[in-house]
Amino acid sequence: MNAFMNRLAWAGALSLAGLSAANAHMTLGTGEAAAGGSYKAVIRVPHGCDGAATTEIRVKVPEGFYSVKPMPHAGWQLETVIGAYANTYMNHGTPVSEGVTEVIWNGGELPDAFYDEFVMRGSLSADIAPGTVLYFPAEQLCADGSANHWTGMGETGDAEPAPKLTVTAVEVGQGHHHHGDQEAMAPEHVTLGDLDITDAFARATLPGAPVGGGFLTITNNGDTDDRLMAASSDAAGELQLHNMRMDGEVMKMYRMTDGIPVPAHETVTLSPGGMHVMFMKLNGPLAEGSIVDVELTFEKAGTVTVPFAVKSIAAKDAGHSMHGMDHGAMDHGDMKMDAGSR
Repeated sequence: MNAFMNRLAWAGALSLAGLSAANAHMTLGTGEAAAGGSYKAVIRVPHGCDGAATTEIRVKVPEGFYSVKPMPHAGWQLETVIGAYANTYMNHGTPVSEGVTEVIWNGGELPDAFYDEFVMRGSLSADIAPGTVLYFPAEQLCADGSANHWTGMGETGDAEPAPKLTVTAVEVGQGHHHHGDQEAMAPEHVTLGDLDITDAFARATLPGAPVGGGFLTITNNGDTDDRLMAASSDAAGELQLHNMRMDGEVMKMYRMTDGIPVPAHETVTLSPGGMHVMFMKLNGPLAEGSIVDVELTFEKAGTVTVPFAVKSIAAKDAGHSMHGMDHGAMDHGDMKMDAGSR
């Protein structure tokens, strides 16, 4: 009986070992995404090289995944390789024919016993056929000079398969990065740690307008208070966090230099007539029906890119009533601003 149980235990151990080996390759955090939308590629590094610590990660960017922006990783240096695309893509109405083709994180150290993730974000072409698999060939270099080559593509039997993404059909109403007959649809929500970001939109602006307004809702589902510290976008030279208040009969706008608090287990709404993200030094009009990517930086949760759907000049906050004065109706050029107020 004991001999039988021993053999059974060994068989189970061998099966688990085989399963672990099969699942221990480098992968993407999300293996499916819709064409025509944004995609956050989270590259999972499960182990080192036969016990040696990982010191460098190199990832090739597949054709069809364009306008890529990698996320800096604490303790690591970040490099990119810029090259020509095989095709030309539209990004916010502007044709792009070159961009990041390889991302390199180096100079850090990830011990074999630990797991980590490395991130880049970009857009998936709407022309990618449903069911297409995009491969992200990766090289993992280690402290003892050895390497893992996660470059296998197409064959399930590859010893070191490349991380891969299966592209699904364009979602109904998807209008990311281009104009259409219907209003552009941004994702219903974006998640960053314990934060849920919803209802992100900007109001369309007239040609020549120097500023615009952006609005959103942030829900903190965690036990720790956080704070929205900054915002940036390619659509404008500068983004600031603002609020408004009545001073007698004059509506004054002031910059929230300490950021916007997002308390634990609470929801904070940036809406017309109140707190908002102000697009300053616009690079061009915010056109109704387009999508504007805005990078939001939180004190604790980190940084995330949120697509803002550009709605009409008088659009109201989705799911919320108007509060106070209509932001879009104001002339910011004549408005008084208390730059030092909080």
